[in-house]
Amino acid sequence: MRVLLTGANGYIGTRLLAFLLEEGHEVFALARRKNSVRISEGFEKQVTVIEGDLLSKDSLKKIPEEIDAAYYLVHSMTRKDADFESLDHVAAANFVEAINSTHCKQLIYLTGLISSQHLSKHLRSRFEVETILKSAHCPLTSLRAGIIIGSGSASFEIIRDLVEKLPIMVAPKWIMSRCQPIAVRDVIDYLVKVLGNNECLGETFDIGGPDVLTYKEMLLGYAKARKLFRLIIPIPVLTPRLSSYWLILITSTNYFLARNLIESVKNDAVCQNDKIHQIIPKKCLTYEKAIERSLDKIAADQVLSTWKDSWTSSDLGRLSSKDVEVPKHGCLSMSATASFNEHPEKVFSRIEQMGDKRGWCYMNWAWRYRGLFDRAIGGVGMRKGRRSQKKLYPGDTVDFWRVLHVDRTNYRLVLLAEMKIPGEAWLEFKIEKRSQGFELIQTAIFRPRGVFGRLYWYAFYPVHLIMFPGMLRKLIEDLT
Repeated sequence: MRVLLTGANGYIGTRLLAFLLEEGHEVFALARRKNSVRISEGFEKQVTVIEGDLLSKDSLKKIPEEIDAAYYLVHSMTRKDADFESLDHVAAANFVEAINSTHCKQLIYLTGLISSQHLSKHLRSRFEVETILKSAHCPLTSLRAGIIIGSGSASFEIIRDLVEKLPIMVAPKWIMSRCQPIAVRDVIDYLVKVLGNNECLGETFDIGGPDVLTYKEMLLGYAKARKLFRLIIPIPVLTPRLSSYWLILITSTNYFLARNLIESVKNDAVCQNDKIHQIIPKKCLTYEKAIERSLDKIAADQVLSTWKDSWTSSDLGRLSSKDVEVPKHGCLSMSATASFNEHPEKVFSRIEQMGDKRGWCYMNWAWRYRGLFDRAIGGVGMRKGRRSQKKLYPGDTVDFWRVLHVDRTNYRLVLLAEMKIPGEAWLEFKIEKRSQGFELIQTAIFRPRGVFGRLYWYAFYPVHLIMFPGMLRKLIEDLT
């Protein structure tokens, strides 16, 4: 089948794309940044990447008429826009208008599990988007899922951070709300199996795993898997706002995501119907097995995607690929160089491994303090870590940086800062051939915002004069 996949570079979209290709489908992957779509090796000919924005009607004209089905995997849960509901509605309406001009025979939408009339702002927006999608000329198949457990999922990362870091947890009363978690593997399986299934056209299905648990039981279940003793004490006085601050202090989530999650978990999220089992009978993973699989993937450094991969998880929001090129005008910059005789592939491989557990080669304490300061003023800090400890791909996060460009042929890496600064900052690494050996060049580029931006640059300039050359020198020394 010829399938349109929106959100192809997101947490679910990245994983679904790999499965659709293995099933033999031809995929048109829609994303705002063309190079952020990760295509499995050997399947390049089955994928056409379309650079488009659902908030721009003109960009959707690139969608081909001859498509058989389309997935809608877009939402603004992690966006900081105050009016994210209207943005969701505009995106859905534009999508429907674009789809109506094609020969599409089925829409497939992954949404939240709606089991209460008192919906959070986030779930209400999801429900309204579902209503808009139903107005399309082709029938809609809706899959409603609650907590998704998988390596890199927002829910799993929050559970992991809380249990790993807090031996004793004083938790809000929503910790006793019930939910029906489902493994990401089973979500992907359902998304694949409803495709082209006539019995699923025009239907809405609740999907969940076999366990109905309280959030307290989920935390203790993770602790059991990790053989950790944890004490959880529910108290009734933590408001959603205080709970959100509590989450962002302990976990890698941002405030907007934390607030939406907490607003959503105040009510039980349990499947209300089991119609999906009659059409697609399958045995879903238990919560315990889902946790085990997630931990195994992390230990093996095989995390295919994370919730942080989405650009909507950052302040960079709707920047297009054209907006994030390293600028040449109106910028301040400084460079450091180091010569070496090692094979450039070996050096570049080490550059790709910087950040998170391996640190930044030199003055790691300074990087940590900068991350703590950023977190204290509401930034992402160093907690975003990285998806893989070995390789980077466009869209990945590395601590408080976002990967813009990776070129392993010409040995060039470009990072864009997501920390809170009075301007925009880029960090570029590249390797160039010299008459004798090679040269590693690191360039920091800063586009200041006003006078304060310039003061910020010159205040840190002495530190950078020591840090950047030291980083390159230590990196080369470690390899020789």
